[in-house]
Amino acid sequence: MKAVLPMDDAAADLATVGGKGASLARLVRAGLPVPDGFHVTTEAYRAFVSAFHDDILRAAAAGDTEEIAALFARHDVPEGIAAEIRQAYAALGEDVAVAVRSSATAEDLPEMSFAGQQDTYLNIRGDALLDAVRRCWASLWNPRAVAYRDQHGVPHDDVALAVVVQELVDADAAGILFTADPVTGNREETVINASWGLGEAVVGGQVTPDTLVVAHGAVTRSQTADKTVMTVRTPTGTEERPVPGELRRAPVLDEAQAVELAALGARVQELYGTPMDVEWTRRDDAFAIVQARPITGLKPRLEEWNDSLKGDYLWTAGNLGEAIPDVMTPVTWSFVRLFIHEAMAASSLPGFDLVGNIGGRFYMNLSIVYTIAESLGMKSRLGAIENVFGKLPPGLDVPRVKISRWEIIKRVIPMAINIQRRVRENTKGMQAFLATSQQRCEELRARIAATRSGPELADLYEREIQPHMVTSCRMLEAAGRQGGSTLVYTRDKLRKMMGDIDAEAMLTGVNADGELASLGPVMGLSRLARGEITREEFARTYGHRGPHEFEVSVPRPGEDPDWIDAQIAGLGDLGADTEALLARQEKAREEAWARFAERYPGKEAKMRERVRRWSTVVRDRENTRSENMRAFWVLRAFTVRAGELTGHGDDVFALYLEELLGLLRGDAAALAQVPSRRATYEQYAALPPYPTLIIGHFDPVRWAADPDRRADVYDARGHTVPVSDTVTGFPGAPGVVEGIARVLSGPEQGDRLKPGEILVTTLTNVGWTPMFPRAAAVVTDMGAPLSHASIVARELGIPAVVGTGNATMRVRDGDRIRVDGERGTVELLG
Repeated sequence: MKAVLPMDDAAADLATVGGKGASLARLVRAGLPVPDGFHVTTEAYRAFVSAFHDDILRAAAAGDTEEIAALFARHDVPEGIAAEIRQAYAALGEDVAVAVRSSATAEDLPEMSFAGQQDTYLNIRGDALLDAVRRCWASLWNPRAVAYRDQHGVPHDDVALAVVVQELVDADAAGILFTADPVTGNREETVINASWGLGEAVVGGQVTPDTLVVAHGAVTRSQTADKTVMTVRTPTGTEERPVPGELRRAPVLDEAQAVELAALGARVQELYGTPMDVEWTRRDDAFAIVQARPITGLKPRLEEWNDSLKGDYLWTAGNLGEAIPDVMTPVTWSFVRLFIHEAMAASSLPGFDLVGNIGGRFYMNLSIVYTIAESLGMKSRLGAIENVFGKLPPGLDVPRVKISRWEIIKRVIPMAINIQRRVRENTKGMQAFLATSQQRCEELRARIAATRSGPELADLYEREIQPHMVTSCRMLEAAGRQGGSTLVYTRDKLRKMMGDIDAEAMLTGVNADGELASLGPVMGLSRLARGEITREEFARTYGHRGPHEFEVSVPRPGEDPDWIDAQIAGLGDLGADTEALLARQEKAREEAWARFAERYPGKEAKMRERVRRWSTVVRDRENTRSENMRAFWVLRAFTVRAGELTGHGDDVFALYLEELLGLLRGDAAALAQVPSRRATYEQYAALPPYPTLIIGHFDPVRWAADPDRRADVYDARGHTVPVSDTVTGFPGAPGVVEGIARVLSGPEQGDRLKPGEILVTTLTNVGWTPMFPRAAAVVTDMGAPLSHASIVARELGIPAVVGTGNATMRVRDGDRIRVDGERGTVELLG
């Protein structure tokens, strides 16, 4: 048996010298400054307790820690062990003052810290050493240590205690150093706590220490505390004494010393490969390390998902951002990028970032759109951009991309020609795709469920799943581009000829010639409520549509029976309400057409054909979008199955697509990034939705902490566009309604909307549709004439004002308001 080992002995491992001892041995072997000393091994402890170990366990089971303490006090350290300890102590020098520290075998582990559970004795000399060692051994069984082991499931019969004996540095200053910020988890910062005297006052919390933060070789923040007490050596041990007046408010470390100490901490972290908690001392300007352990409970390193840092651009969450309202998991962002690349060929324009991820949310770069439009001589048609993405606040200066007109022409023209060719080809196959998409998606989901290995699933994705996804995206692109300017200019022409109310009525009826996809879920629920279809039929036909349909980590309504029950229970006789609204709108539509025929004799047939084409384009856009979302259900099934086959469950949502495919084929390296990505996602998801418009560099966390933050626009240039006192937007659907405003932050709050109230919210998508029949009117911050809220409200004849920018900032829940869907205004009545 080896009762004693030198401090740097290669045999000084966790089992032999405990967590603290093993760590100090590792530091010494690496050449770091550690006070000299030795280890009293766990073998010595076991030899000492062998005669009464069973008595210890019985007393521990009974909770009688006083009896355990008495057992240790009644037994002397065996002479052979005592002789080895005396010999090692004598080798340190004559009557050297030492620190005697407990070092348990279940201590200073990355998963948990047993710091402070066992005892330490300072300024021990001579014959007092053996008694201090015995008291350290006994402290393995004090009430605090026993309770901590019970809490963490550490068996009592497995533990043993070593003791570290070290020269006690008569420190003039001491403290703790964290190589990562233990509060924020920031790995770029070293946090140093420093106080006068020995370190016990800092470790024990008796003094508020100075705090210094070092990053990139410099002190970035410092706070000098009023240090009232200090631990000092005395002839009989240590004691707490008042800090001399001239030192209380004096900084313990200057900047050079803090940087030197941080560099020492960096060496410790490099040795262990993880952020460390380091106890240090200083004597005569020389630093020493007396303990080092991994930081437990440290927040994972956060990533930064922020494309606003790429340049001074104007980003908008309008249009597609309304369809993708959530913070996206990494795998969803991968699928969204694939979707954008195939459904928006212009996004692949070389040298431009047309879409971006800001704090996990989807944004589009309007600076590029404006720059291209002006370079191609289309400045007069910028109004059409507002019809798609929403209005900009008056006076907002859009930053342009710094690129020559010729360079833009050189890049845009070939791309535009290719897009036209692609759209023509895909339009030919659109109806065939729509006719078979549902069956194909069901087949793919069944094939996914039947896979039995990771490589098999990866091959299926590349061979069949992704090609179907690409096809669905290209069909959506073709549907959105067919008819050219039909969508924008037909509406404008009718408004000029007939006025807003009749024009909007004449443009309804999209649902009459075949179900409009945005109305599908609400129509399906009404048929389900009447017993015309089964729950299984509803789930198959409409189960892919919902408020979070792009986010693959969220179950689809078709997977969630409770969602269907909640919709039916919360909406009452939904079918009667919806059908009554559609019938009323049909009557208004035919009356408007009669007035058109009377006012413009001979032009009705031509205009009806134009409106029919308008309706066809709208319906094709809605249908292809719906089938594209069905393809996203397939992507969700693929991702969930990947988690099942690999055994990593929900962790796969934190991987990007290429990493996920690699994992399926056996490369698990990317899993190391999962904790940081989960933490990053949770941080962003906890913040409120960001402004609709963002200009320049945007920090979501800092913005959310600003009590004066705005939800409509953020301009890093410091330009302040005043918040309008009035609430105005696009006329979404005509009509005037007065009522109580119900301001909702998400569709999950839909049960708060009572029949006849006015729905006020940031944005809507298809997941909000079941609420529309109950709403007297709809008002949104985001949106444009072709947005979801406009299309659905128009079909149901519900007054709507969309794209106000500030409705949720100006209207409070419960306010009485007047909505004028013809003029696009919202008036606060009180």
